[in-house]
Amino acid sequence: MADAPMPDDRWRQTHLGRWLGHAMRRFDARVLQLMARDVRVPLVLSHLAARDKVSAAHVHITRHLPLAGERLTDLAERAGMSKQAMADLVAQCESWGLVTRESDPLDARARIVRFTPTGLAWLEAFRTSVAQAEAEFRAEVGEDVATVVLLGLEAYGAGGG
Repeated sequence: MADAPMPDDRWRQTHLGRWLGHAMRRFDARVLQLMARDVRVPLVLSHLAARDKVSAAHVHITRHLPLAGERLTDLAERAGMSKQAMADLVAQCESWGLVTRESDPLDARARIVRFTPTGLAWLEAFRTSVAQAEAEFRAEVGEDVATVVLLGLEAYGAGGG
């Protein structure tokens, strides 16, 4: 009996989801690398970022916490994380001085997570780092491709289903 030909499984390495994942990890890593060098980021946080102690998970707070603050449960939902995972992340960011938890004036049992002044400086460093990483992406793939990618990802991300 002849050996059956091996099925073509290259698709496992070349499908869209894999490329999106690689691209997101590369982009987030570049943003954190740029933030580690930003003078507005406190030195201790720069050192943590430079030693890969600040991860893309920490960026969830940066991406999702409104400037006015938000309850932990709402923040977790917005970030697509469990309440417990977000609580751990908030506790770590609180120990780094990025956020604080304050009493909710509408519910004495609840706490509002807010950026500290250090956290707002971190947020500004995040903004400029994202802008730089986007500019680098555009330079690498070209303006036309970058625009098509952005439009495609916006359309795909906005889709419900």
